[in-house]
Amino acid sequence: MSSWLGNIARRAKRARTKRLAWSRTRSQTTLPPGIRGLGARLQMLLGGQAATTTVVIFIFLVGVTTGLLMMPFAAATGEATPLADALFTATSAICVTGLTTLDMATHWSPAGHLIVFVALQVGGIGVMTLATLLAVIASKRLGLSVRKMMAGDVDPSRLHEKEGSGNHGMRLGDVKGLLKTVFISVILIELALAAIIIPRLIVWGLDPVTALWQGGYLAVSAFTNTGFVPLVDGLAPFVADPIMVFTIGFGVFLGSIGFPVIYAIARAVRTARQRRQRRTWDHARLGMHARLTLSTTTLLLVIGAIAIAALEWSNEDTLGDKSPGVKGMTAVFTSMMARSGGFSTVDTAEFSGATLLVLDMLMFVGGGSASTAGGIKVTTLAILFLAAFAESRGNQDIVVYERRIPSDVVRLAVSVVLWGASIVAVSTIALMRVTEAPLDRILFDVISAFATCGLSAGFTSADLPDSAKFILSATMLLGRVGTVTLATALSGTHRQTVYRRAKERPIVG
Repeated sequence: MSSWLGNIARRAKRARTKRLAWSRTRSQTTLPPGIRGLGARLQMLLGGQAATTTVVIFIFLVGVTTGLLMMPFAAATGEATPLADALFTATSAICVTGLTTLDMATHWSPAGHLIVFVALQVGGIGVMTLATLLAVIASKRLGLSVRKMMAGDVDPSRLHEKEGSGNHGMRLGDVKGLLKTVFISVILIELALAAIIIPRLIVWGLDPVTALWQGGYLAVSAFTNTGFVPLVDGLAPFVADPIMVFTIGFGVFLGSIGFPVIYAIARAVRTARQRRQRRTWDHARLGMHARLTLSTTTLLLVIGAIAIAALEWSNEDTLGDKSPGVKGMTAVFTSMMARSGGFSTVDTAEFSGATLLVLDMLMFVGGGSASTAGGIKVTTLAILFLAAFAESRGNQDIVVYERRIPSDVVRLAVSVVLWGASIVAVSTIALMRVTEAPLDRILFDVISAFATCGLSAGFTSADLPDSAKFILSATMLLGRVGTVTLATALSGTHRQTVYRRAKERPIVG
């Protein structure tokens, strides 16, 4: 009996070996030898780490964009833009932040606007997503290694794992569908936004050609959560225009919830339609990640709008001179923009100190994971609150939507918050050393840079010293790359031990 089982096992092993050899041969014949060699050398140079690849690609794109923006043809005056301003704008565009030290409407030439447009589109879609799309186009197939790299970009906690289990919010089998969702949603959503914004600009008084490119620019800037505005007067003239305000706000919301959530919603709608047609017996349901993202995002949006309206209701410089309807609409819009949008229909610098603190907290949280938004992400905040609630109830497990959250996810959430707070603290201290601005203004713009939001309390301007611009540029890059991705890139592989130390409890609290 044992010999019979042994023969079966050996045959199965030989069959697996043949399939693996055939798969390797097929993959090797897919790409030209030169490209295969370049990919192997690049992988060896970067240590095979997707996180390191992400950091290197972001730095490379920022460098290329900076060089292009420094060219004389990129400026409206025909003169070369200084390095500090070009680097700041390039980092803000690639990191889809929206902070700027220049007047974006008047400083750049049409070529400069085109460079910024392409940069924010690349940054919004995601460098790793774009790289994966190019790999799929080049190889005509989506291999396991590419799927793991893409899944690691969507769910950075996967970077610590050596096996692709399917119990995460993003499974390896979903990567191909997610890529289609990214590509289709970017095109459809931005076209839909532009189709609404362009007529409003024409009605406002712009000629059709100017309205066409500025409307498309605004649509891309809204969906990518960048916040760049090509209009000379900004969005202030549209403060009482509900169509323009809610169109941009809805575009920012879709960009901030994340592509995995959009994919989950699309998959649920498709399953529900197939079930009505009796083509499947599956139930349409959203996963825990999608439900947690949507519920937390909505809750923060409502709480932020109520707080902003209550604190600024009688402030004549912001909401005080407007009708009650416009006050409520502006409060909701500002709450949404603080999540990473960066647009503003009122002067953010005129907000009271209490309102700036509320916006600080909203910006630090940011939007959804694997989205165009920054911050520590709403799921991180939700997991920490769920952990605190479970601890107060004496529950051993953290349970939400009938699902248990693993303990390593909680540790990862704590790490993300600590890394984010450390980056904000170090940047704030450094800026206080090189400038004489008040703490609340510096802290606001630092958090805005880290969370890739783009709102400013008046600190970020052309009067900043070059050293301050470089510090804020580094803060934007660290915030966009992501604390988890950066930590993984620096720490290398995740170590696993075969033993555990004796347990001893310290005093906490």
